[in-house]
Amino acid sequence: MQRRLGRNLKMDGNIEMPLGDHPVLSQLPGPERARLLAKSVKHRVRQGTILFDQGEKPTFQQFLIEGCIHLYGRSIDDREVLIEVIEAPDLIVPAAVLTNTAYLMQARVVEESTLLLIQASAFRSAVLSEPSLAVALVGCLSGQFRRLVRQVKNLKLRSAVQRVGCHLLVLAAKQGTPERVILPYEKNVIASQLGITRESFSRALAELQKIGIEVQGETIRIIDPRRLAEVCLPDPLIDNAEDMLQVTE
Repeated sequence: MQRRLGRNLKMDGNIEMPLGDHPVLSQLPGPERARLLAKSVKHRVRQGTILFDQGEKPTFQQFLIEGCIHLYGRSIDDREVLIEVIEAPDLIVPAAVLTNTAYLMQARVVEESTLLLIQASAFRSAVLSEPSLAVALVGCLSGQFRRLVRQVKNLKLRSAVQRVGCHLLVLAAKQGTPERVILPYEKNVIASQLGITRESFSRALAELQKIGIEVQGETIRIIDPRRLAEVCLPDPLIDNAEDMLQVTE
């Protein structure tokens, strides 16, 4: 049974100030930040919790402080695909909150996470009245847009084998182990993230074994990283992650 995030959480009013140092909230002057945090609650959520479902209207603006969230899209015939991976510190679908429109995706907690929840109406009012917060939101939304553009380029410009190979190289760099990767999720979830089936993911791994990897369960040994890069053609404009962006002059 999947857990759901409560809709009637009690506002805290005494949020620890380090949470106010979030890259978005830190742009607010102290008194305004304190007023906004007074209408918020810090919440620890367990793995598997559904934060919201597609089609629902936002109740809170959710700030991811610690942990990881997956955003899933589901079709009318109940086919599901992983759209986006949200990592801290980031905001979870602020576009829906700002426009008070229905979520287009379901948000699911991948690992135990910490959220800062601010009432949606209070957050919208603060954005309209505080230019510094509005500018910070522009930077946040710009970063999320650029992530989705990189994802579309990955899907449309690369073969399945190239997508899987570049994904392994990105994971190796992120994990700090250039010759070994531990898959962070089940293979069917990674396949969904890369826009391929579980079977296509397995076939891509089999092809990559011919050019320099070994598959040992959830561990992938990269025997020849240089050869893997020559075949899969990593591109910094697709594969490099960016920190939360800020509007600059």
